[in-house]
Amino acid sequence: MTHRTLELLTHLQTGRRFSGEELAARLDVSPRTLRRDVERLREYGYPVTTRPGPSGFYQLSAGRTLPPLILDDDEVVATLAGLALLGSTTAPDSAADSRGGIGPAADRAYGKIDQFLPKRLRPRVTAFRATVEAAPQFAPNVDADVLAILGSASARHERVTFTYTSRTGGTTTRRVEPYRQVHFRLRWYLLAWDLDRADWRTFRLDRVSGISVTGTPFTPRPLPARSAAAYLREEVSAGRHQAVVVIDAPPAVVGDALRFQDFDLVPLPGGRSRVTAWVDSFEWLTLNLVPIGADFLIEEPAEFRDRCRELASRLKRAAR
Repeated sequence: MTHRTLELLTHLQTGRRFSGEELAARLDVSPRTLRRDVERLREYGYPVTTRPGPSGFYQLSAGRTLPPLILDDDEVVATLAGLALLGSTTAPDSAADSRGGIGPAADRAYGKIDQFLPKRLRPRVTAFRATVEAAPQFAPNVDADVLAILGSASARHERVTFTYTSRTGGTTTRRVEPYRQVHFRLRWYLLAWDLDRADWRTFRLDRVSGISVTGTPFTPRPLPARSAAAYLREEVSAGRHQAVVVIDAPPAVVGDALRFQDFDLVPLPGGRSRVTAWVDSFEWLTLNLVPIGADFLIEEPAEFRDRCRELASRLKRAAR
């Protein structure tokens, strides 16, 4: 497969319809060359639908067979790296693998992907697999079927019911309109409208069981935030302290110092950074910023400045 044909396939894999003029312009080829490339894709097994005429289009439709997975070199590395990270996620209990889950499924896919790649890329896959390791990350087990079922119900706007186990072990039956699944801090969450509580709720997917898709459609509501991830972050950060600090250090250095915490980072001119962090204590944030070895200015809140003064006085007394 030529580079041009691969580029054509990349456009068509978006699923949208393209006019012949648009595709020819994107590929910088003549309409005749475009038609030849489309025929070549069909020979490879890709079902490209064509409609001639002024309102005609090209579109890649769903096929019944799986042709070779066509990825460029960078996409292969990105795919393998993502699967390696997911495969390294291990449930705290040793029985997780016997129940399945997204981690073990990613691990299996990691070992199979070379079967669906062109021959020229298989040596690179072999080399990557032989030289890359991902350290285990302990997280609750989530079954891949749960993600697939909820994803399908969300896309079709169908209500679902399930049993939900709380932190204390109590169980309730929930009827919801599912909207988004969010991966946050090694946990999977569902953002949904709870029909019985008439409000938005987030649910840990490792605590969800007995999912049933009712087939009852619902009219989508506007999300309660700019994104499901933003809503979840606000909910998780509720009750925590927010601090805004400008530090005389580049984002890479600051991000490394705070890598396990909840924060936003904005680069500023002169190699500085603005950090917005959500923390359990201001003292903790201070003790993580000081080792960076750079001056910093607290923009807000005033309480953070007061705590820093108290901590500075305490440290001076300790150093006498």
